[in-house]
Amino acid sequence: MVVNTANPLPLLYRLKTPLLHIQMLKPVKTKTFRAGGGTFAIVASRYNARYVDAMLRAAKAELKRAGAKVQIIHVPGAYEIPVVAARLARTKEFSAILCLGVILRGETAHAAHIGEAVSQALMQIQLETEIPVIHEVLLLENEAQARVRCLNKKYNRGGEAARTAVEMARVMAGLR
Repeated sequence: MVVNTANPLPLLYRLKTPLLHIQMLKPVKTKTFRAGGGTFAIVASRYNARYVDAMLRAAKAELKRAGAKVQIIHVPGAYEIPVVAARLARTKEFSAILCLGVILRGETAHAAHIGEAVSQALMQIQLETEIPVIHEVLLLENEAQARVRCLNKKYNRGGEAARTAVEMARVMAGLR
């Protein structure tokens, strides 16, 4: 059978088994990274604190394990994260900036607007400053999704964000 890799959809339609067994969340297999004296900032939202605080603890633990220095800044909500991340990035004092927040969808489009604005702003900050900005401001459908991504001891998006930050700091340092 010839598979058109440019368009895998026909293959998916021919599969005889349902795709329900495919998991969206899989732990990233990584070796232990060493931050080697790097300094990292974490900007964390206070809104939906139960979930964000769990991500913050996981990120902080992972960065400490990597030997990094960590500065934590709390902001009221997800919408306020980019302005603080931009100020921190302009100082050029940080190897990377981790942005942690949880936005839960409600009955209106407000959450989607916030999520899109934050995503656009964080991307722009890292492109303009060339400081890695790790985007873990999660736009989730409900609290069940938040529990899976934030409160799970084996898999936590905060820990994943920290590993990504350390690796990106290493990549960027190697480009100089």
